[in-house]
Amino acid sequence: MENMFLGILVGYIFIINIIGFCSMGVDKKKAENGEWRIKEKSLFTIAVCGGSFGSIAGMQIFRHKTKHKSFVWGMPVILLCQLALATYFIFFFNANF
Repeated sequence: MENMFLGILVGYIFIINIIGFCSMGVDKKKAENGEWRIKEKSLFTIAVCGGSFGSIAGMQIFRHKTKHKSFVWGMPVILLCQLALATYFIFFFNANF
């Protein structure tokens, strides 16, 4: 049962990070073409839901939102909070990851 949960969790984290990465690329393309953009709230929501690493990678690779202090500082803070939370669960709940 634990192995199934771990597989689902890893799959979710992988997919949400792909979504975070792609959303930065799509928003950058839309910005260049003067099209309707993805809301900043949506970009942050993706990051908070586990896609912070992919979002940060997308910011760097696509050079998108790198001058917005809320993104430059906010995305790494979200990632650090997620890593701290994961560490907490691993060490204090003796999860067999």
